[in-house]
Amino acid sequence: MWKYLRARLAAGLGLVLPAICVTAQAADAFPSQPITLIVPFAAGGGTDSIARDMARTLGERLGQPVVVENRGGGGGSIGATVVANAKPDGHTLLFATSTFVTNAAAGIATTYDVQRSFAPVAMLGRGPLLVVSAKDLGLKNVADLRARAAKDSLNYCSAGNGSINHLTGELFNQRAQVEMTHVPYKGSGPATVDLLAGRVQVFFATVPTMLSQVQDKRVDLLAVTGKTRSPLFPDTPTLDEAGLSGFDITTWWGVLAPAGTPADVVAKLNGAVNEAAADPRVKDRLTHEGAQLLRGSPQDFGQALGAELAMWREVVKKAGVKLD
Repeated sequence: MWKYLRARLAAGLGLVLPAICVTAQAADAFPSQPITLIVPFAAGGGTDSIARDMARTLGERLGQPVVVENRGGGGGSIGATVVANAKPDGHTLLFATSTFVTNAAAGIATTYDVQRSFAPVAMLGRGPLLVVSAKDLGLKNVADLRARAAKDSLNYCSAGNGSINHLTGELFNQRAQVEMTHVPYKGSGPATVDLLAGRVQVFFATVPTMLSQVQDKRVDLLAVTGKTRSPLFPDTPTLDEAGLSGFDITTWWGVLAPAGTPADVVAKLNGAVNEAAADPRVKDRLTHEGAQLLRGSPQDFGQALGAELAMWREVVKKAGVKLD
């Protein structure tokens, strides 16, 4: 009897040990070739700049070149689709922003599932949006904006349907009990041009989009959307301080791999991304963009994605947003 049990145990270990060895070898061998970091936006923007700093530093950590490839279009969905369909070996990654989640919450048609088609790797940082208004409105604060919106027909612009700017505006409407009209653009660039020209009136803009315009006083900065004041604008109140209790919206930057990427490869990428984000070159870039540096596990990132998806879906449902 004991001989039989020992034989079965040995046979079982004979099957398990090779599997463990293969997994360990996969992590040790990774990366075995250059890594492609897909940026789902056009070259030259704030997100692209952060991604390129990250790519250089990440490549140094991993011992292989990390090549940035811009796949703009569809509010980021084209680039995300490329990664969702890539071989799940860790050599093709997505450099995502919060619009990755807001698009899904808004019901924009995609060929992937935010939670099932990707393996979260790491979130680099978070930063607030800036609530800005066109100079010709003459607004000084959020109270002025609410009073004007209650009296007159105001609009707000965004980088497109389903973007973080769009849904933050919808949330503002709900919390402030106003009805500003959404005007979508194909990107933050043309939205900014029309804001400066006075053709649109309010923008819930990311810091990279609007920083120079605020510094040059070409728009009026009314508030920031995060829980705490921005170190870049310490005299500017949060929306919570301005009377919208509990308002706390931030944009983020993060890295994802295709679903099915081995857990040990994801863990190795997580460590390398966290180290790269803490490097002065990347850290300074994030700080310049008004972001707070983060360091967390793939599980932390996955939980954050799920929580934001649920929150934004509730905003969309309440607003009655219907998009093709």
